[in-house]
Amino acid sequence: MNRIQQIKTIGLTAIAPIVWGSTYIVTTEALPPESPLIASTIRALPAGILLVLISRASLSGMWWLRMAVLGFLNIGLFFYCLFFFATYLPGGMASMVMSIQPIVVMIMSWYLLNSRFSYRQLYASLFGIFGVGLLVLNSSAELNVEGVIIAILGTLSMATGVVLTKWGRPTNMTMLGFTGWQLLFGGIILLPVSLWIEGVPAQLTPTNYLGYGYLSIVGAMLGYYLWFRGIEKLPPVTVSFLGFLSSVSACVLGYFILNQTMTWPQFLGALSILLSIALAAPRLPAQAKQLQI
Repeated sequence: MNRIQQIKTIGLTAIAPIVWGSTYIVTTEALPPESPLIASTIRALPAGILLVLISRASLSGMWWLRMAVLGFLNIGLFFYCLFFFATYLPGGMASMVMSIQPIVVMIMSWYLLNSRFSYRQLYASLFGIFGVGLLVLNSSAELNVEGVIIAILGTLSMATGVVLTKWGRPTNMTMLGFTGWQLLFGGIILLPVSLWIEGVPAQLTPTNYLGYGYLSIVGAMLGYYLWFRGIEKLPPVTVSFLGFLSSVSACVLGYFILNQTMTWPQFLGALSILLSIALAAPRLPAQAKQLQI
């Protein structure tokens, strides 16, 4: 991959976390209250079914197990943890816990992929954590031990999913099919849990349907297609740093759409995150390694 292609790939992959940053506004403004698990299930399951049908992708052999594991880590478990710590932790505290993900990905990539990490990436991690802190940290946040544990579990789930996605995909499967199967497995895992805990919303409005449609089509189909495509073509560490853009996106959208204020520390935090992404970008063209397990 030459430098121009690399920059293009980073740019396309960055669209995913930027889109995911809009989830908060869609959830609060367009969805029924207190139903995040149902929203997560509707976000994943219909998108997975549709993409699998469109791609006509089938599984065989070990890929049944591998895709189930990826769907569990990248979608099912992560979405559940996201719901749990969003309920029991203030947003700033949750984002701070999640900001350690690039460090976890670096360690796992070193262990499983024999990837090297540099001081630049370590510095990038510090800049990223600092930037997230300036963006979202609330000094009045109360510590909930159970919430912090679940947030750490969600961070480990997503980090492990990013690294294990380096299994690659079956040679006869398109990226649409690869994305679809993960969303399908994740949605199947979420469905009984969401029905048991929340049940079906009693009444839905046209706005609710539009919100669910946005989460499924834009947030899941487009977002995860670009995310998994980026993981395939880029080092996992680079992709994990792009996840910081969700916090930037959420703040910017809140400023323009919800008339929220942005302070100078938040602007500094956004710049710090952009600097961390620039530092983490691979300096030389690199071929993505595949995980052999």
